[in-house]
Amino acid sequence: MTDSGSVDSGSVDPGATAHEPSVDPWKGLRGIMAGTLILEAIVIGLVLTVIARVDDGEHFQPWKVWFVSLLAVAMVVASGLQRRPWAIPMNLTLAGLAVAGWAVHWSMGVCGLMFAAVWAYILYLRRDLSRRMAAGYLPSQHD
Repeated sequence: MTDSGSVDSGSVDPGATAHEPSVDPWKGLRGIMAGTLILEAIVIGLVLTVIARVDDGEHFQPWKVWFVSLLAVAMVVASGLQRRPWAIPMNLTLAGLAVAGWAVHWSMGVCGLMFAAVWAYILYLRRDLSRRMAAGYLPSQHD
């Protein structure tokens, strides 16, 4: 028998005993975002091999190498800044620059579009986590 103040394991009333989560639910999401930025930096860095293969000789343009290199380095640096309140706009700006890399080579633009889809899904997960936390549905809110 349970009293009226305890939560039955079969059904959870989110409004009755919900409180702040005992663990930080945003920590996992920040880790996902940091990992995504590292993967994106690796993929963008591999565009340098495409530039070297396609643009050697008279068509070589140094701005392409600089753009790709600086973008990859910026993504690595940004992966360590995910605790900042401006991290999401920064991540989306970097993803937008990756899509704008279509000017460097179409393959970079395609990779940028694929990662833009990943960032859209991460934003969906962020919104869902926020809603679940506000409604009290996280397991760590019922310890």
